Amino acid sequence: MGYFGHILTHNVIPLCIMIGLGAALYWRFKVDIKTFSKLIFYLFTPVMIFKMLYESDLTASILLQIVGFIIFFLLVLYGITEGVIRLRKLDKGMRSAMSNSVLFYNSANYAIPLNQLVFAGNTFTMSVQLIVMAFQSVLPHTYGIYAVNAHKSTLKDTMRTILGMPVIYAIPLAIVLKELHVPIPQPIYEPITYISNGYVSLALLTLGVQLGQMKWQIQRLWDVGLSCVLRLVAAPLIGFGIVWTMGLHGLMAQALVLSCAVPTSLSSVLLSVEFDNEPEFAGQVVFASTLLSIFTVTVVIYLLQFIS
Repeated sequence: MGYFGHILTHNVIPLCIMIGLGAALYWRFKVDIKTFSKLIFYLFTPVMIFKMLYESDLTASILLQIVGFIIFFLLVLYGITEGVIRLRKLDKGMRSAMSNSVLFYNSANYAIPLNQLVFAGNTFTMSVQLIVMAFQSVLPHTYGIYAVNAHKSTLKDTMRTILGMPVIYAIPLAIVLKELHVPIPQPIYEPITYISNGYVSLALLTLGVQLGQMKWQIQRLWDVGLSCVLRLVAAPLIGFGIVWTMGLHGLMAQALVLSCAVPTSLSSVLLSVEFDNEPEFAGQVVFASTLLSIFTVTVVIYLLQFIS
């Protein structure tokens, strides 16, 4: 079947089915997407991140290397994206929406199974991806919230919103409990497991609900295309350049580059919905980038063999 067929059947088609079910729910029952987004922001995301970090096998040296790569990568990608945004002369709402669509990528329910496929379930590469996922979980709940609110709220109100996000407390709590080897009682850990297992389903259904109520904006298609190019083409190329610059090699470098190549995260849609900031554009980018990624990710996987 090869990479192309495997990615199609194990990633893209299952994602599309879940998204389609969400759209069908909206068309049939007109469900409230705000309720879905609040469940994800305030319950499912922090619980899922807590569980994965608590169970992961991470070391300080790996963490420092990966965080250094991520910061370097995001700074370069942010600079390029800002340049494109300024050339397009977008308004403030669209500027943050496009920036979020490029900087926030699907490091969980797309990248994790992709990592397992490409590296045959290697525990080291999975640890690398878990750190990327944790970082990408914090970013939308901090910078992302600031970006979508900066042009319409005071700094004090924006910081209050950020500090009200449970995920920024779930991450250090998981790390502390793990490092101190503190066991979590089974009656508490069972609900954590149930909620964590439901994250992917609820997130994809939420995207489907958003797409179901979305009015496709033809005038935004050019910007959607630009966002997809930045996310799916420019981002992995930057990743290749940074691992070379930092002198990273082997599985570490391959896992980091692959993590850069995935489509736009559902977080960009959730932020847009929760704070009413260009939700139609955000939904279109997630939908388009997910479909196009089957081609671009396959190319990136092929090129990974050239990283020694």
